[in-house]
Amino acid sequence: MEKTISTSAAASPKPHRYRWLERIPLYVLVLMFCLVTAFPIYWMIVSVVQPVNLSLQYPPPLFPQAIDLKVFGEIFSGRESVGRVDIWIGNSLVLATLTTVFSLVLSIFGAYALAGRRWRGQGLFGLMLLMTQMLPEALIVIPLYATIDQLKLKDSFLTLALVDTAFVLPICIWILKNVFDTIPNEIRDAALVDGCNRIGMLWRIMLPIAAPGLVAVGVVAFFHAWNEYLFASSLISSRTMYTAPVGLGSMISMIDTPIDKLLGGGLVFSIFPVIFYLLVQRYVVAGLSAGAVKG
Repeated sequence: MEKTISTSAAASPKPHRYRWLERIPLYVLVLMFCLVTAFPIYWMIVSVVQPVNLSLQYPPPLFPQAIDLKVFGEIFSGRESVGRVDIWIGNSLVLATLTTVFSLVLSIFGAYALAGRRWRGQGLFGLMLLMTQMLPEALIVIPLYATIDQLKLKDSFLTLALVDTAFVLPICIWILKNVFDTIPNEIRDAALVDGCNRIGMLWRIMLPIAAPGLVAVGVVAFFHAWNEYLFASSLISSRTMYTAPVGLGSMISMIDTPIDKLLGGGLVFSIFPVIFYLLVQRYVVAGLSAGAVKG
């Protein structure tokens, strides 16, 4: 009898207060991942706030030894050797806003066509639309540049926004299509019975329901245009019209690269999308997961 009791006690699970010990390897792995991910951001901040001679010495100090914020004044001063980072960020904001508006308008109608009533060739059209995402930008940048140059459309944010929209539009359409697919057909049919035409049903019924999906599409389009470099560097030649990626890239040279100013501009450039994403984060998650389970 005693042997049976001891065996049962040995086989019983560990007390609840000791179960956290089993999660220590997971906690260590997550902590290491966070450190590896956050260290480049931390080092960028350290290199910006301390004098550049400290950042370039070997070995560099892991923590700031002095605070010097004059680099922010220099990148906004407008010196020819550095450029105006505030103007570049303003240009990126204009480009990203135009691309977002174009992508939203066009993806609404494209997604509605794919998520509405069945029509011949609908599946093939959707597949070909998705396959355009496999086309690398570098493959068409030269013929695209030649065409736009002949049409005298260079150095135009409108032209660049249309080009960026063309590349981000397929994924935007598919995101919004999955959201439209979750709207029950009974709601659409009820709207038609009540006297709405198809455009009215789209505007009054489907778009309010699909608001999180619209936010997700807007964020995807905004970030694509905000970070786009290849087309912006090819189609924009005026220094005052540089977007932030192109302007920051122009600081790099074979003779002298102002590391502190480059990192300072990159830090300012990265703040805006982070703030924007934090403001709309919950809508983005809801929009991207809306098509996971069809209602």
